[in-house]
Amino acid sequence: MTLEERRAWIRLIVSVAAYGGYAFVVLGRAGERPLAEVPYGAALLWSVAAAILGTIALEIVVAAARPASLVKDERDREIGRLGDHVGQAFVVIGAVAAMLMAIAGWDRFWIANVIYVCFALSSVLGNVAKAIVYRRSLPQW
Repeated sequence: MTLEERRAWIRLIVSVAAYGGYAFVVLGRAGERPLAEVPYGAALLWSVAAAILGTIALEIVVAAARPASLVKDERDREIGRLGDHVGQAFVVIGAVAAMLMAIAGWDRFWIANVIYVCFALSSVLGNVAKAIVYRRSLPQW
């Protein structure tokens, strides 16, 4: 397993854990009140910060454990581009959805959460695509 494949797995796991933790906290705070009234800002920022810091820390540990595998070849670059293209689609979907929700006058809770869920989906699906291609082969167009 190359370093880039390990990084894809790390990012996938951290993204799922961070968003899952955020959803758990927000839904736990809801109780009987509507979701739009739940305080979500701090939980959202903490989960994003934890995901970033956790990814960096885990990638450093993995890279230090296997220093000889730091070389990136052409296949790694192609797989990275493919995964990034898959993930970027969800960033665009989230931005368009948030823009339309803002135009329609939706509550900030829903706008922030659609952006966050699309960022999480972008990371998850982009890294799933990378993991699948590492296990199989690059598609030939």
